[in-house]
Amino acid sequence: MDLGKYKATGIPGGIAMARHLDTLVSGIKSPVTSSRGLAARLKYLMEKKGGAEAMARAGITVKPDTIKNWVDQKTTPRAGNLAKIDAAYWDLKRRNSAPRFKAKLDNAGAGNRIEIYPVDQSHVEQKHRRAIEVRQITVRGIWDDFVEAWMQGDEPALDVIWDEVLNQLGSDYDAYTYVTHVGFGFR
Repeated sequence: MDLGKYKATGIPGGIAMARHLDTLVSGIKSPVTSSRGLAARLKYLMEKKGGAEAMARAGITVKPDTIKNWVDQKTTPRAGNLAKIDAAYWDLKRRNSAPRFKAKLDNAGAGNRIEIYPVDQSHVEQKHRRAIEVRQITVRGIWDDFVEAWMQGDEPALDVIWDEVLNQLGSDYDAYTYVTHVGFGFR
């Protein structure tokens, strides 16, 4: 598929699924640059199991005394460290949400229904547009692998999983390789 040849826009379906799952992770809404947002993130990272590992994965390499000073609001992290704290916080939130997501999405083997929104053809000349509808399909058997790939940020694995989803669509396979959005919720 030559996406964009006629000015259609979209993203790989596995990435769209991952982005949608990101929206289902709940957490502090205050930005990390605010004292409230920073304090909440540091508290979560310090109190939850896996917080130190999340900070290491994010590249936070400061001394424990420095982190204590951040928590006590004696000093403020530099912009680079603020971004790393935010990344570590959301990484840990994803990891802590993963077991619940797996169970809800797998639904005891019954799977979960997804909606696939095709590429945006609004800038494609009428003569080149394809009739591609929003598709709904119940997906089974991929959710554990999908959540693991999402949690790890493993885009090649997300592509493989998306191919498994597309195999269930039949002859419309190529029309949904790239999409604008994939939506789903929990039953």
